[in-house]
Amino acid sequence: MEDKAKNLREQNIVIQNREKSVITGVEDILSFDDELVIVKTELGMLTLKGENLKMNKLNLENNELIVEGRTSAVCYSDAVENKKQGFMNKIFK
Repeated sequence: MEDKAKNLREQNIVIQNREKSVITGVEDILSFDDELVIVKTELGMLTLKGENLKMNKLNLENNELIVEGRTSAVCYSDAVENKKQGFMNKIFK
């Protein structure tokens, strides 16, 4: 089990005053609107709920996402992603 953990990169979620969220370890954006963000991360699916959410910065080379807006909930899920394409893949066809 330790070998599996060694293969994972470090992931952090920093929420500053519930107004700015910095998420590392991001692999893909699956859904994004002003109330809900669903992100595929190295540690599973991450859901961020809130109000007036805006994607401030997305850098997939550094696996980093910055979201601004009022955060009300953060939740991880180990659900396996179905074969739908991610948000960024749909944009850059």
